Amino acid sequence: MLNSEKFSPTQYQLQSIASGQIFDDNGWLLDAPGETQPTLIRTVYEQKQLKLKPDHFGFYKFASWLPIRRMLQGSSAPITYQSSGLAKELGLSRLFITFSGWWPEKGAFMKTCSFKETEAYSVCARLDNQNHRVLVVASAGNTARSFARVCSDNHIPLLLCMPEDNIGSLWFDEPINDNVKLILTRSGSDYFDAIHLSNLACKSPRFLAEGGARNVARRDGMGTTVLSAVTAIGEIPEYYFQAIGSGTGAIAAWEANLRLITDGRFGNSKMKLMVSQNEPFVPIMEAWNAGSRHMLPMNDSEARQKAAQIDAKVLSNRKPPYPQTGGLFDALVDTGGDVLSASNVESRTSADFFMQTEGIDIHPAAAVATATLIKEVKAKRIAMDALIMLNITGGGERKFRQNKHLHFLKPSLIFDSEPDEEQVVEKAGKLFY
Repeated sequence: MLNSEKFSPTQYQLQSIASGQIFDDNGWLLDAPGETQPTLIRTVYEQKQLKLKPDHFGFYKFASWLPIRRMLQGSSAPITYQSSGLAKELGLSRLFITFSGWWPEKGAFMKTCSFKETEAYSVCARLDNQNHRVLVVASAGNTARSFARVCSDNHIPLLLCMPEDNIGSLWFDEPINDNVKLILTRSGSDYFDAIHLSNLACKSPRFLAEGGARNVARRDGMGTTVLSAVTAIGEIPEYYFQAIGSGTGAIAAWEANLRLITDGRFGNSKMKLMVSQNEPFVPIMEAWNAGSRHMLPMNDSEARQKAAQIDAKVLSNRKPPYPQTGGLFDALVDTGGDVLSASNVESRTSADFFMQTEGIDIHPAAAVATATLIKEVKAKRIAMDALIMLNITGGGERKFRQNKHLHFLKPSLIFDSEPDEEQVVEKAGKLFY
């Protein structure tokens, strides 16, 4: 059992990527103090070389590069292994798979079957024990499931905001405690509507915005997938494949890569970020292909319509952290990366192929990433001996759910896609009286 009381908080400072200004964390900073230019902030760790803890620490084996004050119960780390089945079929000699999900035979024990657990265990461990505000998280699915599980198990008050059409993703093997509440935007809405709802709730001082990509704990938590891969392989890969909704995971991968270069033990190369979206919802790819630092215009109804068509609902963010300094655009430029896409049919085929070759089911988003890897290899745009990291961001759900009685989190409130601010603040606040 991990004991938070014996854990010394990780030593770090924060830095504005735009100005380079370094400052102390007041506990929950999301932006650079006194700066107006849109920019992400980044952690600067006192420990310049990654120091791994033993495996029984779970996710917190990476604690030396996590901005945390404590350790929480129940975590599991991503695992990395060299592919044999998929690699053989594709003719790749150095394909490594980083898997986040449920696959006990491989040492993967994430009960929500998603790498979003890495966000939840990091963000919630950044919270001080003395925090009395309710954490607010907006999600399209997997993030909500992960935060609900972590907050329920560790008695952290949580308000989840989701689109009603995605509620089926809130399944659990055990009931969720009453400290977790769920509010929804009505059927036909999308992830952006859920984000808007969460922003309205945070007008109340009772609530604390989790912050999304602006929260360094979220990004550094997701970056542990790269830490897993590089420490297992012994060097930094040439290519990094992952499907994206917001692109936060890819930004996190880039930042972890930069820290590993500073570490000095794993080489000095930058992984090409090969990120992918699910057709027809491809706003990041459209902006990137247009050479634009800014997202292209997309009206609300068009966005909702396209988001409704994709299998990988978690990839439906239309306001991603793409343009700001230190955002996805900068990450792609700095690494020589690219934005790819796959259709529902291509992704379903790749999921079946992964099951046949590797022996585990994967989430639709992970199938999108796999499909784009397959397409790049078949198009001969990647050398057969290239060192590749494929980030399987969710899997093992079928395996985990088999023969289990599942519990679904029920909503407390449902709002229209354009809710009244005062109503949201009043009604959401009453849930935690």
